[in-house]
Amino acid sequence: MDLRPIGIFDSGLGGLTVFKEIVSLMPNESIVYFGDTARIPYGSKSKETVTKFAMQNTRFLLSKNVKIVVVACNTASAYAYEALKAKFDIPIVAVIEPGAEAAVRATKNKKIGIIGTEGTISSGAFEKKILELDSNIKVFSKPCPLFVPLVEEGWTDKEVTYLVAKEYLEEFSEKEIDTLVLGCTHYPFLQDVIKKILPDVVLINPALETAKQVFEVLKQKDMLNTTNDEPTYYFYASDNLKKFESVASIFLNEKIKCEEKIDIERY
Repeated sequence: MDLRPIGIFDSGLGGLTVFKEIVSLMPNESIVYFGDTARIPYGSKSKETVTKFAMQNTRFLLSKNVKIVVVACNTASAYAYEALKAKFDIPIVAVIEPGAEAAVRATKNKKIGIIGTEGTISSGAFEKKILELDSNIKVFSKPCPLFVPLVEEGWTDKEVTYLVAKEYLEEFSEKEIDTLVLGCTHYPFLQDVIKKILPDVVLINPALETAKQVFEVLKQKDMLNTTNDEPTYYFYASDNLKKFESVASIFLNEKIKCEEKIDIERY
Protein backbone atom coordinates (compact mmCIF):
# COMPACT_ATOMS: atom_id res chain seq x y z
CA MET A 1 0.00 0.00 0.00
CA ASP A 2 1.13 3.55 -0.74
CA LEU A 3 -0.52 6.53 0.97
CA ARG A 4 1.16 9.17 -1.20
CA PRO A 5 -1.11 11.19 -3.51
CA ILE A 6 -1.67 10.78 -7.24
CA GLY A 7 -0.22 13.67 -9.28
CA ILE A 8 -2.05 15.10 -12.30
CA PHE A 9 -0.96 17.89 -14.61
CA ASP A 10 -2.65 19.64 -17.51
CA SER A 11 -2.20 22.87 -19.43
CA GLY A 12 -5.21 24.28 -17.58
CA LEU A 13 -8.62 23.09 -16.44
CA GLY A 14 -9.25 20.28 -18.92
CA GLY A 15 -7.43 17.73 -16.81
CA LEU A 16 -10.21 18.06 -14.24
CA THR A 17 -12.07 15.53 -16.41
CA VAL A 18 -9.33 13.04 -15.51
CA PHE A 19 -9.43 14.21 -11.88
CA LYS A 20 -13.20 13.52 -11.73
CA GLU A 21 -12.84 10.01 -13.16
CA ILE A 22 -10.00 9.13 -10.77
CA VAL A 23 -12.02 10.38 -7.78
CA SER A 24 -15.00 8.32 -8.95
CA LEU A 25 -12.96 5.15 -9.49
CA MET A 26 -10.57 5.53 -6.52
CA PRO A 27 -12.36 7.54 -3.82
CA ASN A 28 -9.67 6.75 -1.20
CA GLU A 29 -6.84 8.36 -3.15
CA SER A 30 -5.51 11.83 -2.38
CA ILE A 31 -4.64 13.94 -5.44
CA VAL A 32 -2.35 16.85 -6.31
CA TYR A 33 -3.54 18.69 -9.43
CA PHE A 34 -1.47 21.26 -11.32
CA GLY A 35 -2.93 23.44 -14.08
CA ASP A 36 -0.34 25.35 -16.09
CA THR A 37 -2.67 28.29 -16.68
CA ALA A 38 0.18 30.73 -17.32
CA ARG A 39 1.22 28.88 -20.48
CA ILE A 40 -2.05 27.54 -21.87
CA PRO A 41 -2.71 26.54 -24.64
CA TYR A 42 -0.18 23.80 -25.29
CA GLY A 43 -1.85 22.74 -28.53
CA SER A 44 -0.32 25.49 -30.65
CA LYS A 45 3.24 25.12 -29.29
CA SER A 46 6.21 23.11 -30.58
CA LYS A 47 7.19 19.63 -29.43
CA GLU A 48 10.35 21.00 -27.79
CA THR A 49 8.43 23.64 -25.84
CA VAL A 50 5.69 21.25 -24.69
CA THR A 51 8.29 18.67 -23.64
CA LYS A 52 10.08 21.31 -21.56
CA PHE A 53 6.78 22.28 -19.91
CA ALA A 54 5.92 18.63 -19.20
CA MET A 55 9.31 18.08 -17.56
CA GLN A 56 8.82 21.13 -15.32
CA ASN A 57 5.27 20.10 -14.41
CA THR A 58 6.45 16.60 -13.50
CA ARG A 59 9.27 17.96 -11.34
CA PHE A 60 6.76 20.16 -9.52
CA LEU A 61 4.49 17.18 -8.81
CA LEU A 62 7.45 15.14 -7.59
CA SER A 63 8.21 17.95 -5.13
CA LYS A 64 4.79 17.16 -3.65
CA ASN A 65 5.79 13.52 -3.11
CA VAL A 66 3.33 11.95 -5.57
CA LYS A 67 3.45 8.20 -6.28
CA ILE A 68 2.38 8.36 -9.95
CA VAL A 69 2.17 11.13 -12.55
CA VAL A 70 -0.84 11.37 -14.82
CA VAL A 71 -0.31 13.42 -17.99
CA ALA A 72 -3.85 14.71 -18.43
CA CYS A 73 -2.98 16.85 -21.45
CA ASN A 74 -3.24 15.16 -24.84
CA THR A 75 -0.68 17.47 -26.45
CA ALA A 76 1.84 16.75 -23.69
CA SER A 77 1.01 13.04 -23.97
CA ALA A 78 1.63 13.11 -27.72
CA TYR A 79 4.87 15.08 -27.53
CA ALA A 80 6.46 14.28 -24.17
CA TYR A 81 5.29 10.90 -22.85
CA GLU A 82 8.32 8.91 -24.04
CA ALA A 83 10.74 11.60 -22.80
CA LEU A 84 9.06 11.63 -19.38
CA LYS A 85 9.23 7.84 -19.08
CA ALA A 86 12.93 7.92 -19.97
CA LYS A 87 13.70 10.74 -17.54
CA PHE A 88 11.76 9.87 -14.37
CA ASP A 89 11.79 6.72 -12.26
CA ILE A 90 8.10 6.85 -11.36
CA PRO A 91 4.99 5.35 -12.99
CA ILE A 92 3.65 7.70 -15.66
CA VAL A 93 0.27 7.31 -17.35
CA ALA A 94 -0.78 9.46 -20.31
CA VAL A 95 -4.18 9.88 -21.93
CA ILE A 96 -3.53 8.82 -25.53
CA GLU A 97 -2.94 5.08 -25.29
CA PRO A 98 -6.03 4.27 -23.16
CA GLY A 99 -8.23 6.44 -25.42
CA ALA A 100 -6.98 4.77 -28.61
CA GLU A 101 -7.55 1.30 -27.16
CA ALA A 102 -11.12 2.17 -26.15
CA ALA A 103 -11.88 3.56 -29.63
CA VAL A 104 -10.68 0.37 -31.33
CA ARG A 105 -12.87 -1.70 -29.00
CA ALA A 106 -15.90 0.52 -29.65
CA THR A 107 -15.95 0.86 -33.45
CA LYS A 108 -18.17 -1.48 -35.45
CA ASN A 109 -17.63 -0.09 -38.96
CA LYS A 110 -13.91 0.63 -38.49
CA LYS A 111 -14.29 4.36 -39.12
CA ILE A 112 -13.01 6.49 -36.23
CA GLY A 113 -12.88 10.26 -35.93
CA ILE A 114 -10.40 12.11 -33.72
CA ILE A 115 -10.68 15.71 -32.56
CA GLY A 116 -8.00 17.52 -30.60
CA THR A 117 -5.72 20.53 -30.47
CA GLU A 118 -3.51 21.38 -33.43
CA GLY A 119 -0.53 19.86 -31.59
CA THR A 120 -2.24 16.56 -30.81
CA ILE A 121 -3.64 16.15 -34.33
CA SER A 122 -0.42 17.13 -36.11
CA SER A 123 1.55 14.68 -33.96
CA GLY A 124 -0.55 11.80 -35.33
CA ALA A 125 -0.23 10.05 -31.96
CA PHE A 126 -3.82 8.81 -31.70
CA GLU A 127 -3.92 7.69 -35.32
CA LYS A 128 -0.59 5.86 -34.99
CA LYS A 129 -1.73 4.01 -31.88
CA ILE A 130 -5.11 3.09 -33.41
CA LEU A 131 -3.51 1.74 -36.58
CA GLU A 132 -0.99 -0.24 -34.51
CA LEU A 133 -3.94 -1.98 -32.89
CA ASP A 134 -5.93 -2.47 -36.13
CA SER A 135 -4.47 -1.48 -39.50
CA ASN A 136 -7.86 -1.91 -41.22
CA ILE A 137 -9.38 1.07 -39.42
CA LYS A 138 -9.90 4.35 -41.28
CA VAL A 139 -9.04 7.36 -39.14
CA PHE A 140 -10.30 10.90 -39.79
CA SER A 141 -8.66 13.64 -37.71
CA LYS A 142 -9.56 17.29 -37.22
CA PRO A 143 -8.11 20.00 -35.00
CA CYS A 144 -10.71 22.03 -33.07
CA PRO A 145 -8.60 24.84 -31.54
CA LEU A 146 -11.52 27.02 -30.43
CA PHE A 147 -12.91 24.36 -28.08
CA VAL A 148 -10.27 24.90 -25.37
CA PRO A 149 -10.83 28.66 -24.89
CA LEU A 150 -14.61 28.11 -24.93
CA VAL A 151 -14.32 25.53 -22.14
CA GLU A 152 -11.83 27.64 -20.17
CA GLU A 153 -14.33 30.51 -20.40
CA GLY A 154 -17.02 28.23 -18.97
CA TRP A 155 -19.14 28.57 -22.13
CA THR A 156 -20.09 24.92 -22.42
CA ASP A 157 -23.79 25.54 -23.06
CA LYS A 158 -23.74 28.78 -25.08
CA GLU A 159 -25.16 29.14 -28.58
CA VAL A 160 -21.77 30.26 -29.91
CA THR A 161 -20.24 26.96 -28.71
CA TYR A 162 -22.91 24.97 -30.57
CA LEU A 163 -22.26 26.94 -33.77
CA VAL A 164 -18.50 26.42 -33.52
CA ALA A 165 -18.98 22.70 -32.86
CA LYS A 166 -21.36 22.39 -35.83
CA GLU A 167 -18.79 24.03 -38.09
CA TYR A 168 -16.05 21.67 -36.92
CA LEU A 169 -17.98 18.41 -36.75
CA GLU A 170 -20.49 18.29 -39.60
CA GLU A 171 -17.93 16.78 -41.97
CA PHE A 172 -17.73 13.68 -39.78
CA SER A 173 -21.31 12.79 -40.78
CA GLU A 174 -20.19 12.50 -44.40
CA LYS A 175 -17.29 10.24 -43.35
CA GLU A 176 -19.83 7.89 -41.67
CA ILE A 177 -17.72 7.46 -38.52
CA ASP A 178 -19.35 5.49 -35.69
CA THR A 179 -16.80 6.44 -33.01
CA LEU A 180 -15.26 9.80 -32.08
CA VAL A 181 -12.27 10.23 -29.78
CA LEU A 182 -12.42 13.37 -27.64
CA GLY A 183 -8.69 13.88 -28.01
CA CYS A 184 -8.32 16.75 -25.56
CA THR A 185 -9.18 16.65 -21.87
CA HIS A 186 -11.26 19.81 -22.24
CA TYR A 187 -13.60 18.22 -24.76
CA PRO A 188 -15.65 15.94 -22.44
CA PHE A 189 -17.13 19.16 -21.03
CA LEU A 190 -18.65 19.60 -24.52
CA GLN A 191 -20.15 16.10 -24.79
CA ASP A 192 -23.74 17.35 -24.72
CA VAL A 193 -23.08 19.81 -27.55
CA ILE A 194 -21.19 17.22 -29.62
CA LYS A 195 -24.02 14.69 -29.16
CA LYS A 196 -26.49 17.17 -30.67
CA ILE A 197 -24.44 17.26 -33.86
CA LEU A 198 -23.39 13.58 -33.97
CA PRO A 199 -26.22 11.81 -32.10
CA ASP A 200 -25.46 8.29 -33.34
CA VAL A 201 -21.70 8.36 -32.78
CA VAL A 202 -20.05 6.73 -29.75
CA LEU A 203 -17.95 9.31 -27.91
CA ILE A 204 -14.71 8.06 -26.38
CA ASN A 205 -13.66 9.94 -23.26
CA PRO A 206 -9.94 9.19 -22.73
CA ALA A 207 -10.22 10.62 -19.21
CA LEU A 208 -12.31 7.63 -18.09
CA GLU A 209 -9.99 5.15 -19.81
CA THR A 210 -6.96 6.86 -18.25
CA ALA A 211 -8.44 6.56 -14.76
CA LYS A 212 -8.92 2.82 -15.36
CA GLN A 213 -5.28 2.51 -16.42
CA VAL A 214 -4.08 4.43 -13.35
CA PHE A 215 -6.06 2.01 -11.19
CA GLU A 216 -4.50 -1.01 -12.94
CA VAL A 217 -0.94 0.34 -12.62
CA LEU A 218 -1.37 1.10 -8.90
CA LYS A 219 -3.03 -2.27 -8.32
CA GLN A 220 -0.25 -4.19 -10.10
CA LYS A 221 2.41 -2.34 -8.12
CA ASP A 222 0.49 -2.75 -4.83
CA MET A 223 0.34 1.06 -4.49
CA LEU A 224 -3.40 1.57 -4.00
CA ASN A 225 -4.53 3.39 -0.87
CA THR A 226 -6.80 0.83 0.78
CA THR A 227 -7.47 2.82 3.96
CA ASN A 228 -10.79 4.50 4.62
CA ASP A 229 -9.13 7.78 5.56
CA GLU A 230 -10.62 10.97 4.14
CA PRO A 231 -8.63 11.87 0.97
CA THR A 232 -7.17 15.33 0.46
CA TYR A 233 -7.21 17.22 -2.84
CA TYR A 234 -4.70 19.97 -3.55
CA PHE A 235 -5.02 22.32 -6.54
CA TYR A 236 -2.20 24.46 -7.87
CA ALA A 237 -1.99 26.75 -10.90
CA SER A 238 0.70 28.89 -12.50
CA ASP A 239 -1.52 31.94 -13.03
CA ASN A 240 -4.96 33.46 -12.50
CA LEU A 241 -5.97 31.50 -9.40
CA LYS A 242 -9.36 33.18 -8.98
CA LYS A 243 -10.49 32.26 -12.48
CA PHE A 244 -9.16 28.72 -12.01
CA GLU A 245 -11.15 28.39 -8.79
CA SER A 246 -14.38 29.78 -10.23
CA VAL A 247 -14.39 27.67 -13.42
CA ALA A 248 -13.11 24.54 -11.63
CA SER A 249 -15.86 24.90 -9.02
CA ILE A 250 -18.45 24.89 -11.83
CA PHE A 251 -16.89 21.84 -13.50
CA LEU A 252 -16.62 19.85 -10.27
CA ASN A 253 -19.93 21.04 -8.78
CA GLU A 254 -18.23 22.00 -5.53
CA LYS A 255 -16.18 24.91 -4.29
CA ILE A 256 -12.46 24.39 -4.69
CA LYS A 257 -9.52 26.45 -3.51
CA CYS A 258 -6.11 26.82 -5.15
CA GLU A 259 -3.31 26.33 -2.64
CA GLU A 260 -0.92 28.77 -4.28
CA LYS A 261 0.35 30.22 -7.54
CA ILE A 262 3.38 28.24 -8.73
CA ASP A 263 6.35 29.81 -10.48
CA ILE A 264 6.70 26.77 -12.71
CA GLU A 265 9.81 28.08 -14.47
CA ARG A 266 11.72 27.33 -11.24
CA TYR A 267 11.30 23.57 -11.78
